[in-house]
Amino acid sequence: MQVGLNLGVLSVSGTWKPSQVERQAAWELYVELITRVAVVPLEPGVGLLREVLNSLYSLFGTTRDVLRRHGPAVAQPQTDDGHSFGELAVLVLNFELRPLLGRWHPLLEQWEAARPNSTSRTEHEVAWQHAGQLRDALEQTRTRLMAYADLLAQAACVPPLTIPHGP
Repeated sequence: MQVGLNLGVLSVSGTWKPSQVERQAAWELYVELITRVAVVPLEPGVGLLREVLNSLYSLFGTTRDVLRRHGPAVAQPQTDDGHSFGELAVLVLNFELRPLLGRWHPLLEQWEAARPNSTSRTEHEVAWQHAGQLRDALEQTRTRLMAYADLLAQAACVPPLTIPHGP
């Protein structure tokens, strides 16, 4: 199957011929990814940015767990010029999620530390001058993670579960 991922600062293209163990790993990570706010549009004024960042951060632990449990077999490309589940998973962490979290986590944390006790978390977050910028960055990441999720679904031989299929 063809791979075409835009990870912001890096584009990945080529082929991926998933082995059976990679298909299982792809399914596990796919389920984790599509059941998080990571691939669901964050409507204006809805949700907390902190919760979204925490959810994205938790994908590091989830991905590490999947990689450890399935072992080195998920890091072996099936063709000389192809990609592997392990490579793609690590690239998404390091070139999509790490830059986003590295930039925005400390900035939001600094703003949160200045919240007066009389102000709710939601009110304080909405008043943050960078809230709109972070929401825009999260939307860009969400779009790229959707492409990754679709690739994982294809590798797992399942239809995209994020798209409703008829009555």
